[in-house]
Amino acid sequence: MADQKYETPLLDQLESGEWPSFVKEIKMAAETNQMANSLLGLLEQSYEERKGHWKHGGIVGVMGYGGGVIGRYTDLPEKYPDISHFHTMRVNQPAGWFYTAEALKQICDVWDRYGSGLTNMHGSTGDIILLGTRTENLEPAFNELTKLGFDLGGSGSAVRTPSCCCGMARCEWACYDTMALTYYITMRYQDELHRPAFPYKMKFKMSGCPNDCVASIARADISIIGTWRDEIQINQEEVRNYANNGVDIYKEIVLNCPGKCIEWNGNELKIDDSSCRHCMHCINVMPKALAPGKDRGATILVGSKAPIIEGALLSSVLVPFIKIEEPFDDLEIWELIDNMFDLWCEEGKNRERIGEFIQRVGLGNFIEAVGLPPMPEMIAHPRENPYIFYESFFEEEEE
Repeated sequence: MADQKYETPLLDQLESGEWPSFVKEIKMAAETNQMANSLLGLLEQSYEERKGHWKHGGIVGVMGYGGGVIGRYTDLPEKYPDISHFHTMRVNQPAGWFYTAEALKQICDVWDRYGSGLTNMHGSTGDIILLGTRTENLEPAFNELTKLGFDLGGSGSAVRTPSCCCGMARCEWACYDTMALTYYITMRYQDELHRPAFPYKMKFKMSGCPNDCVASIARADISIIGTWRDEIQINQEEVRNYANNGVDIYKEIVLNCPGKCIEWNGNELKIDDSSCRHCMHCINVMPKALAPGKDRGATILVGSKAPIIEGALLSSVLVPFIKIEEPFDDLEIWELIDNMFDLWCEEGKNRERIGEFIQRVGLGNFIEAVGLPPMPEMIAHPRENPYIFYESFFEEEEE
């Protein structure tokens, strides 16, 4: 039982709304955990003073790993000795976030013994976040987690924990097995995940179809998004059923198609697949009538990030289409990714994401350095500067 009770009038206000509050969860943990109880006192003081009392940093971790633990301390250790250390452990989540109830219970039992009992399911990258433990408890907690089959995730300038949508486990639109590929990437890049050696963080995210349910195009340095390269499958009878049941196909689908490639004459739907942008809108509106093509694979994109140091970036196409099939060892993309890592490590600046690096050196120079031929799909929009010439122009003049 917690030894000291704190008055928390400001925190109490956060429980008064309609939505669930993190304060309620901390109070529940505080009934049996002194770290969680002290956290209530520290947070209340921070709200009163409008000042944070956490300091981040310090070399702290588990033996043999350079990442997976976020060091955190309070600047009021005398007043709140139980949370003078309040480190976070990142635990590598299973692909697709599938758990058994028993596995979740075991994780919570470990954290009740060695930490604050507070968890965050999940962090923005996907990890299981275990909030608040002392330095001396890191190794015992890590040892118990590994006995349960869990490993730490990535932190710092390393490969971050790969994540994916549920893919073929629950989604009929998945164009490749996202969960299997995520597991493979996690195993392949173990050293890069646990021992930071990059200029900055590197995130892999896998989406099974262009709906991109893990938002990889906005959040991943390397996005692997499922797609197809043949014709959208059409069931004309089901199309007519949708029309007869109130779907305005012309208004809801034809006019909303970004490729302007759909025609509807009231009886038959036609799609010019050569102009299709693979946005999934028509398939989402009429899932019984339309489906992705049968020749399925993925598009590899590179370079997205959130607006931390500079502005936000969406990822750009690097490989328009590749078949993603086991054995994954045979895929051609690993040499490309290794070349990207080598170039970025050699030429990248400190805390420069690979997307910012590409912006700085230019996409043309980047793909030449990593050994990729230029392709039309890599171009975001036509060039704006008329004084940029193709290299072949000068070669022809010299001849």
